[in-house]
Amino acid sequence: MGDPRLIVGISGASGATYGVRLLELLRPTPVQTHLVVTKSARMTLAYETDLSLADLTALADVSYSNTDLGAAISSGSFRTLGMVVAPCSVKSMSEIASGVTTSLLARAADVVLKERRRLVLMVRETPLHRNHLRTMAELTELGAVIAPPVPAFYARPATLEEMVDHTVGRVLDLFDLDLGVVRRWGEPVAP
Repeated sequence: MGDPRLIVGISGASGATYGVRLLELLRPTPVQTHLVVTKSARMTLAYETDLSLADLTALADVSYSNTDLGAAISSGSFRTLGMVVAPCSVKSMSEIASGVTTSLLARAADVVLKERRRLVLMVRETPLHRNHLRTMAELTELGAVIAPPVPAFYARPATLEEMVDHTVGRVLDLFDLDLGVVRRWGEPVAP
């Protein structure tokens, strides 16, 4: 396969910084990033950051329109490590769970599931009602990992950036990618 590939989806939930930081951390690595951004995510990016869509797509190796259902990432023959949706809205989560593939983000996630690759959804919603929880359970049964962006205070983060890095680092752990941004429990703190 050459360099490993990771699909990065960014949907419209609050927390665009998680997807941005994930791309920033992976940029200097051999991991090739394939980005798909929903329309709602573009709006959230503008609300929550000073980045343009062009700034965001420049962080990825390859970017796709969410309407491009013929993109490489829509095929199981296009080998990847899997996909992370950071953040993942309840709408996107529900589309993925139902198998509705009218967007590239949902189609790529569906392909990752059918190929038995790792799908990690950083679901950003609170509080959760019964249907949210049922959908998460159903996705877990299908093989997805539900990884809400919950800060780890044992790491004693001093800044918001440290909290984001730790959370994104733990998500990357799920793909066996250690970029040195996680303060691990029981391990000494680097000087």
